This record gives sequence, C-alpha cells and structure tokens, in this order.
Amino acid sequence: CLDKERNSAAGQVSASGSFPCQDKNMSVQPPRRQLSREEQTIRDYCMGEDGRRKAESTVLLHVSHSNLKKTFFQEIRLDLHMRIGTVKQKLEFHCGTSAISNRLFLYDERGQVMSECEDDKMLGYYSPYDGCRLHIVDDDPNSLSAGGWLEDVSLVTKYEISEEAYNARKNTYRKFKEEKLKEDPEWSLKKEIDARKAKAGMEPSSDSKSKIEDDEYMATEASAIKVGDRCEVAGGRRGCVKYVGKIPELPKGGLKHLACCGD
Repeated sequence: CLDKERNSAAGQVSASGSFPCQDKNMSVQPPRRQLSREEQTIRDYCMGEDGRRKAESTVLLHVSHSNLKKTFFQEIRLDLHMRIGTVKQKLEFHCGTSAISNRLFLYDERGQVMSECEDDKMLGYYSPYDGCRLHIVDDDPNSLSAGGWLEDVSLVTKYEISEEAYNARKNTYRKFKEEKLKEDPEWSLKKEIDARKAKAGMEPSSDSKSKIEDDEYMATEASAIKVGDRCEVAGGRRGCVKYVGKIPELPKGGLKHLACCGD
C-alpha cells in the first residue's frame, strides 16, 4: 500500500485485526470514475460504432514502404480531398521519404495494384476505401532507409570491450556477483531483489503462473460468445465476432477458445 494510504488507515483496524490495506492479494489501483450520462454520450459519439468515428471524406489507409520490410503503418487518416502531393508530404513525417523521391501506389485489400498516384490529382480520384494500402517506393539512393539502415540493427557498429579491460573496471555486475557469491554460495539476483523489496516494505516477486493444462479452460465463457456478436477490444475498437473455437497453434489458456473481432 502507498504511504498515503497507510497514514489514512492508521488506527483503523478491522474486526480480524488487520489493517484495511493489508491484503497481500489486493493490488493498489485508483478507482475508475463512473462517466456521467453526458460524458458517456460524448464518448459514444466520438468513438462511433466501431471505435473509429470519422468524417465522410476521411479514409483509413495502411501504408507500406519499399525500404521498410518490418515496419507497417496502419490506418493513417487521410482526406479524400487532399492532393497526392500533399499526401506525400504528410507521409514524409511517418517514414522520412521526401515527397520528391516518393512514388506512391494504391493497393486494394487483396494486394492488387489499383493505380499509381499522380501528384496533381486528389486522393478521392482513385476511389480508395478503408483497408486499402498506399505503398511508397523510395527512389532516393541516399535515403536513410535504404539498405535496411532503419531496421537492420546488425548494420550498426556495437560497442565492444575486451575481457581484460572489463575485468579491470570497478563496480561492474561481474564483481558485484562474485562478492555476493562469496558471502552466500546460493545467492541469486532474484533473492537480492526480493531482499531489497522486503527491506523497502514491498511484496517479494511472485513465482511465474502455473502452466494451464486443461483443454477446456474457459470453455464456459467461450460458449456464451456467438459468431456475429458485437465486441470491443483494448483501445475501444469495436467489431463483430468472426470465429469462436480452439486454435491448435496457441498454448492452452485464455486464448485457446478464441473470439476474433473484426469489421
């Protein structure tokens, strides 16, 4: 419990003889404020049915890049009245490719090319819709993203130090560990952390959760979900349940009976 809670709880002993915030299993979390009816109405209006309230002229497009194989920008909000040149300038802040070196292509959700986009035309001219993808082809040979320099960490020179130089240093973890093992042959970093937490009045770190072996774990909860049900996931995104069932590739547990959400 926080010191402030301890102070407020001083002298308030429960019938069992323990302090109100002495429950070891209770995590300290601020209470969630209940929204008023007006606030809830405003939230529902801003979120919309699927959590993506937008204007009629707004389209949500994914963005990929010729030099970025691992990076994928999802649902960039663009206006259909924007000219392609302006779109390229906006995308420059996401990927770093200048509008001059940017050749832009529009793909549908199946990965088929719909058109190459010309700077003087408006985005709406190409009739994009939510879920389409803009693909950037960077023609600048000196681009920062060329050759994987923004993604491939193996290209970056790492700091290296010899064993002799490291052993000559003071206050390293290696020397700290050696001193601790001399004091206690069974010393471990976990024991050290738990000891420091106990000294500070904190709970020691708990062991990892036991592995779930039940094939029907959470089957009752999953049986109450049907395909077509509306659902809301983290972040307030909403959609429809597309699948309910077991996923052989996933480990046993809460996701064994999976309910997928999507538009």
